[in-house]
Amino acid sequence: MPVKHPVVDHMLTQSYVRNYMTAHWVARLSGKTVRSMSKNTSKPAQSIRVYQALDFTVVNGANLGDPISFADELDLDDTYELRRNAKPYRLSLIAGASGHFTIAKETDLGRVGATIHLDSCLTLMSANGSTTEMLVLVEVDGNGNVADIYVLPLAPIVPRTGYSLVGFDHDTARQKYAEVACVSFTRGTQITMSSGAQKPVENLEIGDQILTRDDGIQQLRWIGQSTHRAVGEFAPICIRAGALHNENDLLVSADHRLFIYQRSDKLGAGRNEVLVRARHLINGDSVVLREGGFVDYFQLLFDEHQIIYAEGIAAETLLIDTRTRQALPEDMSKSLTTSLPDHEARPHMDYEVGENLLKNLDAAELLRRASTR
Repeated sequence: MPVKHPVVDHMLTQSYVRNYMTAHWVARLSGKTVRSMSKNTSKPAQSIRVYQALDFTVVNGANLGDPISFADELDLDDTYELRRNAKPYRLSLIAGASGHFTIAKETDLGRVGATIHLDSCLTLMSANGSTTEMLVLVEVDGNGNVADIYVLPLAPIVPRTGYSLVGFDHDTARQKYAEVACVSFTRGTQITMSSGAQKPVENLEIGDQILTRDDGIQQLRWIGQSTHRAVGEFAPICIRAGALHNENDLLVSADHRLFIYQRSDKLGAGRNEVLVRARHLINGDSVVLREGGFVDYFQLLFDEHQIIYAEGIAAETLLIDTRTRQALPEDMSKSLTTSLPDHEARPHMDYEVGENLLKNLDAAELLRRASTR
């Protein structure tokens, strides 16, 4: 059940709460009707860790005492602090065809089926001069009115520390979210080629022939590369050697899905073949979050969403949907609208195991044993 919280009641008393479908929002949504429910519930959900608006409030500036809001209600140079004992909640989202999101069932916040819009990317600066980016997500009801506001920090934020708002941007928000949503391999990851040879991901070239699980040998269509601070949503997950019968460590982005065949259904998933997100395997031992420094990420795109072999582990490649499309070059993004209309329609997408099934389990160890030959 979603967590009940006081944001809506508080917001109704604030002068900044208005009908969300103001003129600028009508223009930005291009006349599309905002729906409170989505029929697209079969798609796998993505869970992100967000804070409630009331947890991040102005402690110095024009809007003293107000919680964070959407960009049109913010003032530059206001200083915000995260409330003491504030904790992030899981917000589970399903990407919609028209660019918005729908709240999925496995969520801690929000009304299941409600619409979420990605409003803006904020840039905040702490007293030591370091900057942190934060995405603002707005939940709306069936009439297009604000129901709730959430923030997704792209790097950790510390309670009772001042963060001054130094910039906000509507246009980059989708690109930043796409970078979070893209599944990526880290520099040095060995990819199995068509010949069985291993090749570091950074040495791959467009047109390379790569072994896939479902479709044999396939040609690599595009390679993306990005560098991020290895913190927050951009910190990689390290699957240590032997954790899933891999000879070497495998480092991937947190939401990267791994394909695992169980000889017996130890997870209780109702099937032997499962897709599991790397973040759900963390156990503090054989699978850990590796924070600190910088990380080079590589995204691999095929004509269809594929399962390939990285360090001997079956792992997914980049999936093109409304979340990730903004990470592509503009010309390619436009061409894929017609050339890859069914990138999401793959049988293996039905094998994903939800986070609720993995709670309180050492899923990595269970899967290692279940997949032992």
